[in-house]
Amino acid sequence: MPYTTTTTTKTKTKTKSTTAAKETHPRRAAYALGLLGICAALAGPGIPGVQAQQTQQTQQTEPAPAENHLQLQLQLQHTPADSAVPDTTETIKTTEAAEAAPPKKPETPEWRIGFATAQSGWLQPYDTPAKQAAFIRIDEINAAGGLLGRKLRVLEADTRTDMAAAAAAAEQLLRQDIDLLAVSCDYDFGAPAAKLAQQHGKISFFLCAEDIQAGLQGVGSYSFSASVLAPVQGATITEWAYQRRNVRSVYVLLDSMIAYNQGVCDGFDWMAKRLPQLKILGRSTYEDNPTSIAQQVQDIQALPQPPDAIVLCSVIPSAAHMARALREAGIQALLLNGSATDGQYWLDQVPNLSGFALPVQASSYGDDPNPLIEAFNTTYAQRYGQRPGNTYAYPGYIMVDLWAKAVQRAASTDAPAVTAELEKMRDEPTLFGPRTFTPEIHHQNSALLLISEINNGKPGIKDEWRISTPIPLQDLLQRL
Repeated sequence: MPYTTTTTTKTKTKTKSTTAAKETHPRRAAYALGLLGICAALAGPGIPGVQAQQTQQTQQTEPAPAENHLQLQLQLQHTPADSAVPDTTETIKTTEAAEAAPPKKPETPEWRIGFATAQSGWLQPYDTPAKQAAFIRIDEINAAGGLLGRKLRVLEADTRTDMAAAAAAAEQLLRQDIDLLAVSCDYDFGAPAAKLAQQHGKISFFLCAEDIQAGLQGVGSYSFSASVLAPVQGATITEWAYQRRNVRSVYVLLDSMIAYNQGVCDGFDWMAKRLPQLKILGRSTYEDNPTSIAQQVQDIQALPQPPDAIVLCSVIPSAAHMARALREAGIQALLLNGSATDGQYWLDQVPNLSGFALPVQASSYGDDPNPLIEAFNTTYAQRYGQRPGNTYAYPGYIMVDLWAKAVQRAASTDAPAVTAELEKMRDEPTLFGPRTFTPEIHHQNSALLLISEINNGKPGIKDEWRISTPIPLQDLLQRL
């Protein structure tokens, strides 16, 4: 993708830059804008507290030690909506001035979290909800007294959905002596920032990237991702369909647009080898255009027997176009996809769609089995004027939660010490389910996920599932 190099430096402002970036890929731009819409501005009054406590685990290891400010169960009083909360967010606005200004020293001790994320361009609708969720967790921690006796302060710099600008934004934030760098949801666009953090000896977290390279393998030892790998999503929905819906035959459709789609299909293929009665009737790769979609529909109609399910490795708008074409052709097979199709924003394109299943980290629809999730959704809506658009808001909260626990246990924000604590986490409780990091994988190669199914045009949680065996690292790396 094309990008431009910009020489920048920092000046402080309380308002965001309104510079818009050109969309670098029209299909990605259409997907992004459809996925989450235009996000609310990152400003608001007091933040109601959320009760953060451990969620149910499927596998429990030794309990984590009690912590001073970040206990596994943290009860906060709700703050009235009109009460004042100290502003802990600063925006680093880039200019064309000289770039050698020294870092600002804090007047009072504080921990600084930098967000080198997209405030403009096609990535903005992905980055913003996860960032907003992170702000909620930061405010909870500050309301509870801070972390190791210090408050958390947020600094931001706009990457403009541009790889060179991402590196420049990270450089500005690193000059501010940050302790943690959060980077964009996409590996390609977040990696330039994360690699600079690695060079400076700082921890970085991808907000919601789902590629194995978003972490140790693609960046370095101090880099992690807060989301769940795309292959895990593909493997999860496949095993669930086999075990709970008696799916025994499938047809596989791969949309060739982005690597995420391939990851979902990789997860299906990995799991399919472990399901002895599952038969693959055929597979094909397609592009999001009427001719290509029509050809795939004809191929499925020509099969000697209809498949029980169609594995649709795709994103919106392509997945919506394919789902509509299949249903209009009378093909009623169960449709299986990854988390990227979560959300109600696209369902009017496929009227009364039924039989479309996908895994999610939590539900934004008010039907999550954990009542604390709905409490979070309410808090999010009170602050930002709308509920989370889909599951991709939640990893931002998880990121701050896990990093803060590691800092508490390490009694330090130094990257080696924090990394060591993160790598000890096994089914670590979070509001959105247990999470694991190891010295080999800084991502989730297994996770307890909810199964959402769209029926009669409405999504709803039907089940939960965790794959029977984590995906080995060598299998996750097979396409690198």
